[in-house]
Amino acid sequence: MPGPPPDGEPVPSDGSLPDSALSAVGRRGFGVYVHVPFCASRCGYCDFNTYTAGELGGGASREGYADAVLAELKLAASVTGAPVDTVFVGGGTPTLLDPGDLGRILEGIDRTWGLADGAEVTTEANPESVDPRSLRALRAAGFTRISLGMQSAAPSVLAILDRKHTAGRAPQAAVEAREAGFEHVNLDLIYGTPGERPEDFAASLDAVIRAGVDHVSAYSLIVEDGTRMAAKMRRGELPYPEDDVAADRYLAAEAALGGAGFSWYEVSNWATTQQARCRHNLLYWTGGDWWGLGPGAHSHVGGVRWWNVKHPTAYAKRVGEGVSPGLGREILTDADRHVEDVMLRVRLSDGLPVAALDATGRKGAAQALGDGLLEPGAYDDGRVVLTLRGRLLADAVIRDLLP
Repeated sequence: MPGPPPDGEPVPSDGSLPDSALSAVGRRGFGVYVHVPFCASRCGYCDFNTYTAGELGGGASREGYADAVLAELKLAASVTGAPVDTVFVGGGTPTLLDPGDLGRILEGIDRTWGLADGAEVTTEANPESVDPRSLRALRAAGFTRISLGMQSAAPSVLAILDRKHTAGRAPQAAVEAREAGFEHVNLDLIYGTPGERPEDFAASLDAVIRAGVDHVSAYSLIVEDGTRMAAKMRRGELPYPEDDVAADRYLAAEAALGGAGFSWYEVSNWATTQQARCRHNLLYWTGGDWWGLGPGAHSHVGGVRWWNVKHPTAYAKRVGEGVSPGLGREILTDADRHVEDVMLRVRLSDGLPVAALDATGRKGAAQALGDGLLEPGAYDDGRVVLTLRGRLLADAVIRDLLP
């Protein structure tokens, strides 16, 4: 189940922001995230803010969800905004909503702030929740990019993860998305699942490449407290993931994807071209602004971060009463923003300027260079860029670059 929300100061009932935040809106880009909290079933590893029909209770439904989001948009319009460079509809399973409802939300965003020319518009989808008809409807509604949760091509791994789709469905859905006219298609993989063999992951990589997608995300399995998988591991029914296995899988991903024409641009993300990179995620990673719509959604505008109430019923009640659904917020200090900038930008292939580091960070960078964790040529040009070995040890490198 979803964990508790973070602490923070109260959000004003009208959602207003300090003048200092409003003065810089959109300077680094402006995006919109829409959270759709519905799932047909809960995967054993998932602790996202999502709900099956049996977990929802009264007061919230899929059928009324688009109207609730449009009500929050009406409130947001009175607070701030800028031309929208990217939209990302995530979940949950957004494609459990009718494509017409997703289209209405997108139209509402366009009416509220305006979609910039060439805006990237992404929806996540589970492979079993789309078909050629729904994909064509989503494309006609204005979605340009789709991200499909594949996780693995091995039936045994999918079973351990409690995924409901068959092993071949995700690559087939990716082909259908291309045929429906989507400009960019991503497949998500998870590696390091207990019981996954090297040949299982190799088959997953091969299936992704043969599907003809232009973007791949591959993440090491993280076992979150409160999930069914964590409970099974505590009881000894499943072994815990192993760091050495995760490192081997990452190296396999880099070799296979690199050989197929993909280049890494963030530690866990590969794309075939510059245009295929996920611009919405890059906005997060480079300190841009975004407004998060929906229960539990997080936002960041001009150094102010806030988060909405988590349960769909509480969310629907607030927006229905014309009150901000924001539960809490924090105003980031310059020091906070520096830490986040280092933590996120170092994970990018573009790296971070050495000049952006303080004395402690520059000392750490010099040590990482000597240890073979940073690219010498980029360092000579004044940038901190991870080597392949550095990517495997990214968290440790980042710790040494921070004050």
